[in-house]
Amino acid sequence: MSRPEPPSRRTVLAAAVAAAVTGAAIPATAEAEPAAGRGADADRAPARRIDYRAWTTYQDWRAGSARGAHPVPGLRPGVAIGAPAGTADYTDPHTGRTAAWQYATWTSPVHRLAVPATEVIASWNAHTPAGTWIQVELTGTYSDGTATPWYVMGRWASGEADIRRTSVDDQSDGKSSIWTDTFAIDDAASGLRLVSYRLRLTLYRRPGTRLTPTVWRLGAMGSDIPDRFTVPASTPGLAQELRVPRYSQEIHKGQYPEYDNGGEAWCSPTSSQMIIEYWGGRLSKEQLAWVDPSFADPQVCYAARSTYDWQYSGCGNWPFNAAYAATYRDLQGVVTRLTSLTDLERLVAAGIPAITSQSFLATELTGAGYGTSGHLMTVIGFTADGDVIANDPASPSDAAVRRVYKRREWENIWLRTKRYNASGAVVSGTGGVCYLYFPAHPTPRQRLALAAVGVR
Repeated sequence: MSRPEPPSRRTVLAAAVAAAVTGAAIPATAEAEPAAGRGADADRAPARRIDYRAWTTYQDWRAGSARGAHPVPGLRPGVAIGAPAGTADYTDPHTGRTAAWQYATWTSPVHRLAVPATEVIASWNAHTPAGTWIQVELTGTYSDGTATPWYVMGRWASGEADIRRTSVDDQSDGKSSIWTDTFAIDDAASGLRLVSYRLRLTLYRRPGTRLTPTVWRLGAMGSDIPDRFTVPASTPGLAQELRVPRYSQEIHKGQYPEYDNGGEAWCSPTSSQMIIEYWGGRLSKEQLAWVDPSFADPQVCYAARSTYDWQYSGCGNWPFNAAYAATYRDLQGVVTRLTSLTDLERLVAAGIPAITSQSFLATELTGAGYGTSGHLMTVIGFTADGDVIANDPASPSDAAVRRVYKRREWENIWLRTKRYNASGAVVSGTGGVCYLYFPAHPTPRQRLALAAVGVR
C-alpha cells in the first residue's frame, strides 16, 4: 500500500511491501555523500540534523497556555480537562455523524528548532477512555519570518466508537504541506525552513460527563536531512541480540478488509505488536473476543484495528502506531530519526529495540527476497560481524521472521533520502525514521541511551 510521491522531496510514509523487484539496473549518478570506505569521512560520525522536543513533566505542562485544561501531577504527569472552555460540534467525515463535544485546549510554548527543519513529525501518548478523543495541531514560523497556519497533525482515539481516528488531507499554504502525518516544506531546495513551532492539544469529551482524555507526552521531531543516495558507513561496535517475539504479517493476508486486508499492508502494526510484547504488553481474551478465532496471532489483528487511519486507509500512520503502543501500561512511544547504526547499537545495548522504516529494490538487500516502496521492520540486535538482526514481518511464517541483513546494505537503505525505483526514476528514501517504544520510567542506562539519540 504505497502513497503516491508528492512533487517535493519528502519521506515516504510507512507503506506495504511491494511486489518483488528483480534484475533492475540502477543508473550511475553523482553521490551526495561519500560511499563506504571512501576517504576520511567514511568513519566520521554524521552530524545530528535532528531536533526532537517533548513535553512530559509537570513543569512542562504548567509552562504551556491552557483554556479549560489543567496539569495533572503524579508519577506520570499529564494534561487533562478541568473546566471545559466550551462546546463544539464535530462532523466525522468517515461516518457522517455530527455530535457536540465539550473541549479544552493546551498550547505549548514556542520551541525554536536547533536544526531549522524541512520536515516535522508530531507524536503523542494519551489515555482516551470511551467518550473522549484528542486533536493535535502544529503552527510555526518560517525562516522568511512568515507563519504557517494551524495544521491538524491527527485526530486520535484509542477506540473507534466515538470518532474514527484520522489524518487530514489537503492542508497547504503554498510553502508547506501535510502529507498524512508529516509537515514538509514544499521546495526544500529554495532554502526555506521552519525555524520554530508550537503544538496545540484539543481535548474532547461528551457533554454532561466528567470524562477526560489525559496526555502524558506530546512532542515533535524536526529534521533537515540532506539529499543523499549513500551514507557513510559506521563501524560495528556491538554483538548482542534481544529476545523479541516474532510475528508475520503475511499469515494475515486477506483478513479484515475494513482495516486494509492484512498481509503486506500490516507491516507497521505487526512490528509494533512485536515490540509491545517484548516490553510485556498483553491483551486480554475480552479485548480479542471480536477476532475470528480461526486466525493465528489475533493480537496482530487488534494492532491493525487500533492503528488504522481512516483517511489514509491504512495502518502505516507513524504517530498512530506510537500512540497505540502507549495505550499499554507503563509504555511510551515516539517517532524520531536516527543518524547511524551506532545510534541503534546504543539502544540495543540498553535493551531497547527499534522499529525502522526503509525502502529498497529486491537487489539492494541480500536475503530479503522482495522490494518495497516503504516497509517497517524491527531491529533486535547485531551479529559479531556487525550485521543487522531484524524481525522482518514480511516473512511467510512466524518462524521465518528472524533475519540477518548485511550491515552496509541495510544501513544505506534505511538512512538515504534518495533512491532509484524499479523504473530508474529518482524517488525518496526514509532518512532514518524509526519508532522507539520504551518504559514510562526507563532505567538509568536506558535514559542515557535515549538521551544519546536525542529523546528525553
